[in-house]
Amino acid sequence: MKFIDEVDIEVISGEGGKGFVGYRREKYVPLGGPDGGDGGEGGNVYFQGDEGLNTLLHFRGLKTFVAEAGGNGGGSNMQGACGVDLFLKVPVGTMLIDRETGNLITDITEHGQLYKACEGGRGGKGNAHFKTSVKQTPNFAQNGEEGKKLLIHLELKLLADIALIGLPNAGKSTLISAISSARPKIADYPFTTLEPNLGVVELGDKTIVVTDIPGLIEGAAEGKGLGVKFLKHIERTSALVHLVDCSMFLDEFEAIEAYSTIRDELEKFNPELLNKKEIVCLTKIDAMTEEEIEKFRSSMELQLDRKVLPISGISGRNIELLKQLMLRTKEIIQEELKKEK
Repeated sequence: MKFIDEVDIEVISGEGGKGFVGYRREKYVPLGGPDGGDGGEGGNVYFQGDEGLNTLLHFRGLKTFVAEAGGNGGGSNMQGACGVDLFLKVPVGTMLIDRETGNLITDITEHGQLYKACEGGRGGKGNAHFKTSVKQTPNFAQNGEEGKKLLIHLELKLLADIALIGLPNAGKSTLISAISSARPKIADYPFTTLEPNLGVVELGDKTIVVTDIPGLIEGAAEGKGLGVKFLKHIERTSALVHLVDCSMFLDEFEAIEAYSTIRDELEKFNPELLNKKEIVCLTKIDAMTEEEIEKFRSSMELQLDRKVLPISGISGRNIELLKQLMLRTKEIIQEELKKEK
């Protein structure tokens, strides 16, 4: 399925039904009086979060979404039917932005969350509503209120616990395949992954939602390569797993430089990204000797002042340990958020 994370649409609520002009017509009841019923209310437009969706693709093509209009009133004080509400399902993590003002309307962050974007037009009053002691037989009724229009920019930022980041071809797709049921395209050339992939990591009765972010390069924050198109998805995640393909470098200093390149791009895009908890992993260690692996690991730990975990998505080495570290990181963040509240 093609990944679409931004789209412009127009939503219009249903217009209210027309009020009716009518009079009682019964045998032996002369001058029965007005009995025109009111028009029905127009349908509302709602947006609803759906965790089963991870793209805005279903909004491509059709640009205008209109709720049903209310029914017209009838004789014998019959009220028109209310228009059916329109529910537009969006992925969890979708922001609704007013295209005219640029202001954030709402942020859909939970499954089932509902937001009423446009309220339906009110139904017009029938002539029975306007009867007074002075005007016994009003010969007019109200038209229904027009539906409300709203121009909306939908922008999706994936909600995940942990983002896998690194240079192109660092092993992100291989890793997410190894730790979850996600099956992204995998090949030995840069930019294999052209869209984020979501995977659910299961550890007993606990789960972690992981996304692999397409490879970043130097200048990504200015739009180079895949640019800021996917950097924004990192903002929603709680923590990072930073993958460094040590098999492609002549020495550990080049590996550290590659690590720093990604960190620099994160800082340029949003300095707060550097405050996220991070697990650093050496990937593709199957192509290296144990001596080489240890040389890279120890040197990087010394220079970066943090633990570095060698892993292999192919052989499975240290994958279970990484999953446990990811779960513990998620739990620590949740504990910290509870304390802040």
